Amino acid sequence: MATNTVNEAVSVPPRKRPRTKIAKSLEAVDWSFRSRGRGHEIEALHPYPAKFISEIPGTLLDVLALPPNTCVLDPFCGSGTTLLEAQRRALPSVGVDLNPVACLISRVKTSAAPSGLEYEAELVVQEAMLDKQPFIPNIPNLDHWFEPVIQKASAALVGAISRRTESPSFDALRLALSSILVRVSNQESDTRYAAIQKGLDAEYVYRAFLAATSKLAKALSSRDWSLPKSLVIESDVLAIKPAELGGKVGVVITSPPYPNAYEYWLYHKYRMWWLGFDPLAVKAAEIGARAHFFKRDRHTVDHFREQMRSVFSLLDAVVSPRGYICFVIGRSKIHGAIVDNADTVREVGEEVGLVLETRLERDIASSRKSFNLSHANIKTESIVVLRKP
Repeated sequence: MATNTVNEAVSVPPRKRPRTKIAKSLEAVDWSFRSRGRGHEIEALHPYPAKFISEIPGTLLDVLALPPNTCVLDPFCGSGTTLLEAQRRALPSVGVDLNPVACLISRVKTSAAPSGLEYEAELVVQEAMLDKQPFIPNIPNLDHWFEPVIQKASAALVGAISRRTESPSFDALRLALSSILVRVSNQESDTRYAAIQKGLDAEYVYRAFLAATSKLAKALSSRDWSLPKSLVIESDVLAIKPAELGGKVGVVITSPPYPNAYEYWLYHKYRMWWLGFDPLAVKAAEIGARAHFFKRDRHTVDHFREQMRSVFSLLDAVVSPRGYICFVIGRSKIHGAIVDNADTVREVGEEVGLVLETRLERDIASSRKSFNLSHANIKTESIVVLRKP
């Protein structure tokens, strides 16, 4: 019996690109850093949600060599961990963040220690104690979160610090005050958004402020590395122009907000109000904020993709040839669906001509706390390393 022969197309998997020396070096690292020791005390100056552990940007900077005359960029710099690790390696850096509290933390961490900081803090407290009618700002639900005596003491400190705008200690004093505001409020903790009675008084506020200032002065003075220039830009990265970054970038190391995961503005909203910032403006522009995914014209996965296209357009313009772009990002749960944000980052990066060097996975320490645990209990995250040819 005759047999009909059918010519069928055979699916041949694409040949894998040879792994580079850089990829092999990165893949040999335990990115979960399970045996990490205690970090430098400067890392604990101020509470910040879901921040980098220093080993991530530090290890990336140790493996990835910067092209000559370039800097390190973190377009979502948060509390400045990437900038700090760049300084520890004598590398210039630039950070961008929408959150004014984040920028305050990053600026202080990467600036010289102001002389006489603790003495100036004592003067601030003396002035505050003499201020019998400090201006208390109009803050929503203030009486729920701050007892009247705490409101008065906090307002008096704000007023005394605000009269020192020309002082080299101005930012450090504001940071010290910001770091204690949740502790002196009725909020249970930085990661527990519930009001409780703490029974604190004005004296406690002043003591806490002086202790925070002393801790800050000690941490800044204990740095044993040089302080190359670190520029911190308070801005929506989607609105940044390449010229604002001041030059070519050799390595980008960043962790963008995960869609529908952490709400950075929420952690700091009362700090922002007390320091004269507008948390609602930050909320409106914050990438990934949960509120964007539950309004009438709610955001979707496509919004995040378009936002990343804007970010990569900027990065493509400023990153030098042979430079690297590293994103640390986890998965999101949006209306019941799991979204692999690392895939989105890789795909958008490849759209502008970047090459995937490697994708790495890491476990997140179970001790890391945040609000919104029901939808943001992220246990793993990816490190996507792209290279500009």
